This record gives sequence, structure tokens and C-alpha cells, in this order.
Amino acid sequence: MMACGGSRFSHQNFGLGFCSNRIALLSSFMVKPPSSASTIVDNNYNHRFQHRFVSSSSLQSKSPGDIPILPDSFSQREDEHEYPSETLSSVAGGIVALGKFDALHIGHRELAIQASKVGAPYLLSFVGMAEVLGWEPRPPIVAQCDRKRVLSSWAPYCGNVTPKEFQVQFMSVRHFSPRQFVEKLAKELGVCGVVAGENYRFGYKAAGDASELVRLCDEFGMGAYIINSVMDRHQDARNINRCDLKERGQVSSTRVRYALAEGDMKYVSELLGHQHRLLLLVKGWESLTSTSSKHRVSAPKSSLLNLPPKDGVYENCSLLFGERNPVTCRVSIDETHIHLEVDQLDFCDYDHFQNSQVLGIEFGELRVNCV
Repeated sequence: MMACGGSRFSHQNFGLGFCSNRIALLSSFMVKPPSSASTIVDNNYNHRFQHRFVSSSSLQSKSPGDIPILPDSFSQREDEHEYPSETLSSVAGGIVALGKFDALHIGHRELAIQASKVGAPYLLSFVGMAEVLGWEPRPPIVAQCDRKRVLSSWAPYCGNVTPKEFQVQFMSVRHFSPRQFVEKLAKELGVCGVVAGENYRFGYKAAGDASELVRLCDEFGMGAYIINSVMDRHQDARNINRCDLKERGQVSSTRVRYALAEGDMKYVSELLGHQHRLLLLVKGWESLTSTSSKHRVSAPKSSLLNLPPKDGVYENCSLLFGERNPVTCRVSIDETHIHLEVDQLDFCDYDHFQNSQVLGIEFGELRVNCV
């Protein structure tokens, strides 16, 4: 089978940093490492995996470039399991966190943290799911071109290692059973282990749950690490889709979208672990007004690369362009446009601002609910 280093050798040499007779306890699940595993030579990981519980409380103790995409030939046929080594190189030997990583919120970060304690951390998610399932298109919470920056901010939590993303075409695995999916991770991708939340489901029609994931990973010689959900501290005060059976008070992308729709930027920051950054692709400002003390510019909402907060007026925002220092601004959003108002004194390089192709906005508090 494919070992942690991406090369092939016997079960006796396979290890994830724990001894063969150890059982790892993360959350309320008992997680068993491969029965034939031995201790890995790398001392950086050898001491990091111990008997332990990981819960949402552990979060309090922790202070995209090109994303590889699995080819569409992700075959179910037995004679096509093996791919050339260059296909495996980006994720082989790693520990992959499993989930839908739209928001890159603190629950997702916790998965990456736990993955980093065992090996090289990756986020494995699916692309093309909305198109295949016929979901209505909606803007992402994090702009695609901004994901690498967010993941880089996780490095201090992950042993100074930036988690990487690995994406699988959803169409290629849509009809996989839980067993087929885990087999692909082990045999085709050379993954050493997986990390998932306690509510994670996988396989065709979500047939597999966390306990099934543990069993199958053990069968295929991989580690499986199941962690408690990171809970939303404000869950009792929020009325968020109580009919959703998956809604149990955990931090989720749904909650982030709800908070943005409410214009509650403090709550958004708590869920994300950082300020929400809205990106605009600027091809030319539609309108420009200037007074003795203010510049005001406007751009259509069609220029936005990700999900904006509720329409309204936001004070004490930060405007980011290029490598320049952030500029304080006032942002107003209406049904069709976003408007920026900047002090002349703060706006020392207006020509550079006009020529910037992508601008970022980080929001202060919502002051007025209509423009």
C-alpha cells in the first residue's frame, strides 16, 4: 500500500507517529490506528500523538495558489487504481481533513489543527457539487483568490505549517459507496489518515458516518481521527434554521451566511476567527465624487467576488489595495451598488487606488440599515 512518505512498502514499516498497541481517543469516538503500525522515525511527529480527547474547548488554548484537482478519470474500475506518482505527489503521505470548506471558519480550522498534529495537513473537498446536484448558484463566503491568504493565517495554529487544499471533482465520486471512497483515499491518493467532525457523513446518499469512516480507514491501513464539533457560543440566542437536522449548535458555513445577512460583523468575525474580507474586481469606477475632505466612489455589485454583508452603512471599515497600508473608509451597500467614502487625508495614493484590479474591504459595525 502507499505509505506516509509516498513510497510503497510493507505494513510493518507503516506508521503515523503512534505505537501499534495504542488507541487514540478524540472526541467521544474510539479511534484505532492500523493494527500493524509502528512508530515513525520523524521525531517531530513521534511525540505529538498521544491518548487524548479533542473537544471544542481545545480551540480556546490555541492562540489559493493553484489547487490540485483530481482528474475526471477517478475510476471505480479495479484495474485503474494506480496513478502515476506525479498525480499523487501533492497529497500523498498527508493527513486530510474532510468537509465542505466554503467559509474556512473556526470549525474548519480545528480540523486542520488536528491534522497538523499527525502529519502534513490538507483540506480535501469537492468541486462541482452545486452544478451536479442542481443547486442555485450563490457567491462564496471566501473569494477563491483569497483562500490562500486565509489558510496562511492558520499556520501559527498548525505548527507553523500552512494547510493546503486538494479538490476532487464531485461528479467523479458522486456514486461511490463509503468503502469505495475510503479505498480511493488509501490506494489512489496515498493518504496516511483522515480527520473529520463527529457529524461527518460521506458516500452515496450520505450512507457513511464517522464510525463507519473509522472502521474503513482501519481496514485500509489509515488513521482516522474524529473530533467534537466546535460549538457556537451564541447558539441559544440565534434562530438559525431549526428544521435543519444537521443544525445542533455547531459553527457552520450556514451560520456565517446568516450572520452576514444580519450585518452582524462582530458575530461573523467570531465564527471565522478573523474579519470577513470582501473583494471587488474593479474594471472602472461607475461614479466618482470629490469634496474638499472626502472621496466617494461607487461600483456595481456585479464586481464582487464573494458574499457581502447586509445592505446598509458600515463605519470604520478598512480598504485594502495592493501592498499599501489599510485606509479607513465608510462603506454603504444598496440593492445594486457598493459605495466607498474615504477621507482625503487617508487617501494619499489615489492614482494607485484607481488602477488597482482587486480591492479588499474589511467591515466595521453596521450603523444604518438602509442607504
